[in-house]
Amino acid sequence: MAAGTGLSELRWPQGLRYGLMALPLAFVALPLYVFLPNYYARSFGLPLASLGVLLLLARVADALIDPLLGRWIDRLFAHSKSQEQVLRFSAAAAVLLGAGFVALFFPPVREHSDLLIWAACALLVCYLGYSALTLVQQSWGALLGGDAPLRSRIVAWREGLGLGGVILASMAPLAWGLPVTAAILCLALVLGWLAWTAAPAPVLAPAPLTAQAGTGLHVFAPLRYKPFRALLAVFLANGIASALPATLILFFVQDRLEAPASMEPWFLASYFLAAALAMAPVSRLVARWGLQQLWLGSMALSVAVFAWAAQLGSGDSLPFIAICMLSGLCMAADLTVPGAMLAGLINSQPEPGRDSGIYWGWWNMAAKLNLALAAGLALPLLSFAGYEPGSRSEEALRSITWAYCVLPCLLKLGAGALLYFLFIRKTP
Repeated sequence: MAAGTGLSELRWPQGLRYGLMALPLAFVALPLYVFLPNYYARSFGLPLASLGVLLLLARVADALIDPLLGRWIDRLFAHSKSQEQVLRFSAAAAVLLGAGFVALFFPPVREHSDLLIWAACALLVCYLGYSALTLVQQSWGALLGGDAPLRSRIVAWREGLGLGGVILASMAPLAWGLPVTAAILCLALVLGWLAWTAAPAPVLAPAPLTAQAGTGLHVFAPLRYKPFRALLAVFLANGIASALPATLILFFVQDRLEAPASMEPWFLASYFLAAALAMAPVSRLVARWGLQQLWLGSMALSVAVFAWAAQLGSGDSLPFIAICMLSGLCMAADLTVPGAMLAGLINSQPEPGRDSGIYWGWWNMAAKLNLALAAGLALPLLSFAGYEPGSRSEEALRSITWAYCVLPCLLKLGAGALLYFLFIRKTP
């Protein structure tokens, strides 16, 4: 069993070494969903409905293996005599991720049917490497232990550096092209792994798993824990609300705002940069306001921001940059608070090290389903509602505005209600 060291403080070099791997991992998170549909639709002419179905099926298939993969990673930690065995596994996962990313954006085929098959296979390879690497890093961080402020700092280093990766991955294709982007990803994977080898590590004390842990049913153990089910419900509702704008932002700015292509990097950069800069203040505010109250406040701000976005029209690029920055502030809380709450739930278990990977497996499954549902439902529904990329008819613009602005507000309100009634109202 892996047991946390009870880390009492986290200096910045330690946080950097632990969190740096999150930077290349971010290339396969939001940026993939921002660029992939737009790239395949405009470069290869693939219909939005087909792209939506492809992303939905690939992400669902990937998400379904996460709890099982998390259980396997728990066994990896449990039976590893040293950190080196875990790190060797991480190196193999990094190679898989890089290979899948290159294959996805440089397909050797152009026929629509062949392209869909190739993209599906490349996505699965990319996602498998991403999932394995992410689960190991998350479990590693959770097993370091600590109180709520320290857990939030551990998560903030991981997610903050992930946001740095998101900014880089969002701007690199537009500024330098896809070949340079792929090269940056591969280099970042190497540097992230090397830094990780010198990061603070949990003490690994190998011990045989219990008989229950050896059964297939044990993978469902987190779902029998009521507080985890409650947190997962809030995370799902809030995550879908955030994933919809991430999937549709380029369509919104190109057709609703009619923004020039030169502005697109500024929209994305302002959003992710604001989130990255807000990570440290968010971590400090946790000690003053508490995790749940801070998260609820960010949801309320997000609703106000997207209600404003629904009023924008052609030429409103500068107001939209302000909207992106305010949305980024909300994203900082979305990235920090839920992970810190989950780490607290894991560490409250009688044997926190044993099931850490399974908990994170279900968590990542939910995160991936958020993105899958956003792409798999929003893109086909937009197509059926009469929207096509480049269309500026009244019907098309109304459809993209509702999908990008209004629907996320409704989902955020639902997530806020769940958070209030399941956690805040119950807190003495």
